[in-house]
Amino acid sequence: MLREGNQVRISAQLIDARTDRPIWAHTYVRDMTSDLALQGEVAQAIAEEIRTNVTPQEHARLTRERPIDPEAQDLYLHGVLLREADDCKNAAEYFARAIAKKPTYAQAHSALASCYGRMGESGRMPYEEAFTRQKAEAIKAIELDDSLSEAHAELANTAMSLDWDWPTAEAEFRRALQLNPNSATSHEKYAFYLVRTGHLPEALAEVERSVDLDPVSGSTFHAEGFIYYFSRRYDQALAVTQTVRGLRINLPDWNFLTGDIYAERGMYAESIGEFIKPGGGPYSLGHLGNVYARAGKAEAALKTISQLQESVRKDGVGRYEIALVYTGLGSKTEAFKWLEESYKAHDAGLLYLKIDPLLDSLRSDPRFDDLVQRVGLTK
Repeated sequence: MLREGNQVRISAQLIDARTDRPIWAHTYVRDMTSDLALQGEVAQAIAEEIRTNVTPQEHARLTRERPIDPEAQDLYLHGVLLREADDCKNAAEYFARAIAKKPTYAQAHSALASCYGRMGESGRMPYEEAFTRQKAEAIKAIELDDSLSEAHAELANTAMSLDWDWPTAEAEFRRALQLNPNSATSHEKYAFYLVRTGHLPEALAEVERSVDLDPVSGSTFHAEGFIYYFSRRYDQALAVTQTVRGLRINLPDWNFLTGDIYAERGMYAESIGEFIKPGGGPYSLGHLGNVYARAGKAEAALKTISQLQESVRKDGVGRYEIALVYTGLGSKTEAFKWLEESYKAHDAGLLYLKIDPLLDSLRSDPRFDDLVQRVGLTK
């Protein structure tokens, strides 16, 4: 795609993968007043050329005109690139600037919601603040454009993360996928809903569908690796990280995933080496402390608890991670104490309560089942 002034040109071609020969090509030149309508025109032409059936909902989405401000779109696209590199803090600033330029830009509101969600789930922003902002932006995006699949997926995420309202989350994910069955993002987020609720085979099917739809996105591969990990399929999870590194797609916390995989394979020295690399954020620190404990390095594990307690005092993040360290140390009383503190604080870590391998040694305790029930993750 090339742009000059307010004109944009898209050159598209289809290639037969079996013979590597072009079978169709076309160039479109339009004014950049409704770029989404142009994208829809191109998508419709390709669908017709390869004789793919387009549902009425998809046809309406592809042909609907949405006038756009070129400057707002530039800001939005810049934000998308930063978000893909997992720089959500700066991406959010660009999405906010796009919204300031065009307040009715539904996609920018939805993208801003996704950034708040990522920052909350990764511990880079206090949970309640992040998820409350995510919910507000998702609702605004839906008010502006109820057909936006990704906005419904973001609202579903807040139903999980902010409200622990699992039925509403499922309904919103189904709505998102009904609106756009080919949204890699919606399949990816739905996969995490399924894995958190313990539906592991279904989660793997969803995330693999996401990778099929977007095989060049670091985010989809990242999700696939973690879902294999939570499914206890550690060799396949490690294979995903190796494949992605071969494609030169990197996200900052690949080390986090490989550290988890090495720990579950009993490779404690390698795991510790991976967790040290990210720089000591609360999530990495909690997993590092758990591995120290399992490796017999109790003093080092206790040191991470002190650091995490400081993170709790400063940013409200780290209660669940303290529970993980005490679990590794075999201190069940302290582990459950901090899981209760996590419950009171609505800690995002509890979203993984049902499937986190680091908590397996606690699952036979009646207190664990009680906590699962209260979070809404019924057996």
